[in-house]
Amino acid sequence: MSAVVAYTPEKTDWIAVTAVVTAGMVAAMQVGKGLIAGPLLQADLGLDLAALGWITSVFAIVGVVGGMPVGAMVAAIGDRRMVCVGMGILLIGILIGAASPNFTLLILSRIFEGFGFLLVVVAGPAILMRIVAPTRRDLVFALWSCFMPAGMAIAMLSGPLFASWQAIWWNNGLIALLSLLTVIAVVSPSQATGRATAGGLRADIATTLTSRGPLLLFALFALYSLMTFTLFSFLPILLVARMNISLGTAGLLSALITLANVIGNLVAGTMLSRGVGRSRLVIAAATLMGTSGLWIFLSQSGDTLTFALCVLFSAIGGLIPATLISTVPMLSPRPSLAPMAMGLLIQGSNLGQLVGPVAVGTAIEVYGWTSGAAFIGAGALACILLANTLDRALRAKAEEKA
Repeated sequence: MSAVVAYTPEKTDWIAVTAVVTAGMVAAMQVGKGLIAGPLLQADLGLDLAALGWITSVFAIVGVVGGMPVGAMVAAIGDRRMVCVGMGILLIGILIGAASPNFTLLILSRIFEGFGFLLVVVAGPAILMRIVAPTRRDLVFALWSCFMPAGMAIAMLSGPLFASWQAIWWNNGLIALLSLLTVIAVVSPSQATGRATAGGLRADIATTLTSRGPLLLFALFALYSLMTFTLFSFLPILLVARMNISLGTAGLLSALITLANVIGNLVAGTMLSRGVGRSRLVIAAATLMGTSGLWIFLSQSGDTLTFALCVLFSAIGGLIPATLISTVPMLSPRPSLAPMAMGLLIQGSNLGQLVGPVAVGTAIEVYGWTSGAAFIGAGALACILLANTLDRALRAKAEEKA
C-alpha cells in the first residue's frame, strides 16, 4: 500500500460533515428498524426470540471479518467513493428485504445491508479527518459517534407509524437514496489515493494487528457493544413485557432511551477537549452501565424505575464510543493506517453486536429475562480491567512519536 499524503484542513466543511454524519445515521437506522419491527416480524413470519436475534446479528457478520480489509481499501478507492458504494449496497439490501416473502431471503438481504453499513462507517471517519480542522476534531468525532444511537432512535420512533414491517423497509429505502444523492452533491472527493497490492495489504494488516493500541480499542469496543446490544436488541419487547404497554409506546420509550446515548457521546467530546483522562471516562461508564444493567435484568422494579435505569444505562454508555473513536488516530501505528485501525474498531463493535443478540435471545428463551445479567456483568468487569491500560498505551505512543 503506497503512502497516503496527510492533509490538514484549516477550516471545517460543516455542510459535508452534516452529510457524512447523516449517512452514518441512515446506515444505523437499518439496525434500529430490525429492533422495532420485531413484534411485526414475529406475527407475520412466526419468529421466536432467537430468530429475531439473528435479524439483528446477521447484520454484523460481514463487519466481524471485513472491517480491516475495508479500511485498507479506503486509500485505494477513495473515502467518498467508498461511502457512496456503501450507501448503494445498503439500498439494494433494503429493497431485497422489503420484497422478501420468507425469513431466509430476509436474512440474505440483511447481509447486503451489513456490508453497506460497514463501508459507510469505516470510510465516514476518513472523510471527516480531511474536512475537519484539528481544533474541531474532538467535537466532530463526538458528533460522528452519535450516528448509531441517533439512527436507531429515528427508526424506533418512525417504525410504529407503519402498519407492516415491509412498509418500514420501503421507507428506509427512500431515505437511503436521498442520503446517497446528498453525499454525492456536497462531499468533495479525496485529493490523493494509494494503490493497493496484496503484499502491501498483508503488511498493513500485520502491522495493525501487532500494535497494542488498535487491539486494545478493538477489545474495548467489542465489550461495549456486547453490553449495549444485550439490552437494546430486545428493548421494545422487554418494555412491553415488563411495563405492559403497547408497541407504539414501547417504540417511543425505546427511542428516548436510545437518544439518551447521544447525550453521553456529546458530553464525552466536551470532557475530552478539557483534558479528562480517557481511561477514567471508560471506567466510569462501564461501572455505571454494569450496575444499572444488572439492576434492570435482576430486579422486578416498577415501571418508572425500569425506564430510568434504561435511560441511565444508555446515557452513561455514550461516553465509551465517543472516547474510543476519537482515540483511533492517536493509537494508529502510523497516520496512513488510521482507516484500517478504524476498521478493526468496527470489527470489535460488530463482534459484540453479533454475539450479544443471538446469545441473549437464546438465554432468555431458556432461562428468562434475568439471564441477561450475566452478559452485562461480565462485559462491564472486563471493560473496566482493560480500560485501566488505555492511558498507558497513549503515553507509550506519545513517547514513541517523540
